[in-house]
Amino acid sequence: MQLRADALDQHVARTLAPLYVITSDEHLLALEAADKIRRAARAQGYSERDVLTVERNFKWGELLAANQAMSLFGDKKLIELRIPTGKPGKDGGAALQAYAKDLSPDNLTLITLPKLDWQTQKAAWVAALQQAAVYIDIPSIERNALPGWIANRLAAQGQSAERASLDFIADRVEGNLLAAHQEIQKLGLLHEPGKLAHEQVQDAVLNVARYDVFKLSEAMLSGDTARLIRMLEGLKGEGEALPLVLWAVSEEIRTLLKLKAGMAQGRPLPALLKEYRIWGPRERLMEPALRRISLPTLEAAMQQAAQVDRMVKGLRAKAFAGDQWDAMLQLALRVARG
Repeated sequence: MQLRADALDQHVARTLAPLYVITSDEHLLALEAADKIRRAARAQGYSERDVLTVERNFKWGELLAANQAMSLFGDKKLIELRIPTGKPGKDGGAALQAYAKDLSPDNLTLITLPKLDWQTQKAAWVAALQQAAVYIDIPSIERNALPGWIANRLAAQGQSAERASLDFIADRVEGNLLAAHQEIQKLGLLHEPGKLAHEQVQDAVLNVARYDVFKLSEAMLSGDTARLIRMLEGLKGEGEALPLVLWAVSEEIRTLLKLKAGMAQGRPLPALLKEYRIWGPRERLMEPALRRISLPTLEAAMQQAAQVDRMVKGLRAKAFAGDQWDAMLQLALRVARG
């Protein structure tokens, strides 16, 4: 069953299905959709939660075991399966098909994936999930639709702004919905409900922290290791949330991998940059970065990002020497150095 993201609230208010799949490159929208399912599951008695992340050497038997294992307290269980690469492999594809045919009535399963490329969309495991699950494919917000999206988010907190202000925010965040979300929340905290003056929007958006997490990727793409180290130290000192930093770096690695894959298929870089909504300073940095950074480095970095994610969640305490920020630094440096 295909379900639009904007119909999810109404859906979970009525009932919950045993299997949900969320696929999107818009991390914010995917996270919000997953949170709605989690909240509804908790409200309906799914008090236990297992989280599995597919990374190198992942044992697919863990997924089947989680589905078959009885809760220690007899409670219903939420199982989350995260596939950051969107590529489960041959064994994973077979496991997902088998899983979709044998869903436990005591469990609710939530599978999250990035946007699947056209070739992966034809895979048998994708067809099996689409048939068995409530399948939520969240499209990307294109640049021309971003001002309207910002206007809707402002309206939800009782505010509005003129088109010039909406365009200003859209240009500032360069297509990053999480950055736009933060700016909108900031405006909600700084100003009362009502129409915002352009000066209010401009002052709030330009008044950013000295170390901007969304500028971190620029230092990484340009290979400026000194700036990269300085920015990470600054973010750490300012108390920035490490999951947000990891997400920003991981998204950049994933984007580089998609661009590399597209170029390997003979597609021109300008068309790929347009497809993935890359403009502004990032657009100028991408071509030299793609020349400098090899495909094996990016693939290894994606695996390392999954390990750091587990470390941040406390699931892999000794994945790297040192603390979590040290692990984050090593990941970013790996990409910066190519």
